Amino acid sequence: MSRISSPLLLAGLLAGAAVAHAVVPRQFDAVVPRSLPGSPRGWTYASGVAELALAAGVAHPRTRKAAALATAAFFVGVFPANVKMAADAHRRSPAFRAAAIARLPLQAPLVLWAHKVSREAGGR
Repeated sequence: MSRISSPLLLAGLLAGAAVAHAVVPRQFDAVVPRSLPGSPRGWTYASGVAELALAAGVAHPRTRKAAALATAAFFVGVFPANVKMAADAHRRSPAFRAAAIARLPLQAPLVLWAHKVSREAGGR
């Protein structure tokens, strides 16, 4: 199995993102689309909990296939936050704007990576 399809690497990425949501929630609050009901902080914590659950599911062979498919869906679901970040970046430094815009096409490889992990998990 190639490194890029590694389920444990994907689980680590998700777990790291989950920790970031808990440690520095303010930066995530800022990208929660205003059209979502409730407080941005609630969405920040909920997405962090979801990422942690997905990480655990991807890490465990018995739940890997379903969790990896759910991870692909999650990556699609959070794409609007990345769009909002890019749209709001005009107020930030050129470096931040470039990073925010660069994140948009990077979402596709994440979705494909999670999908590949689900396929490689087979019938488990």
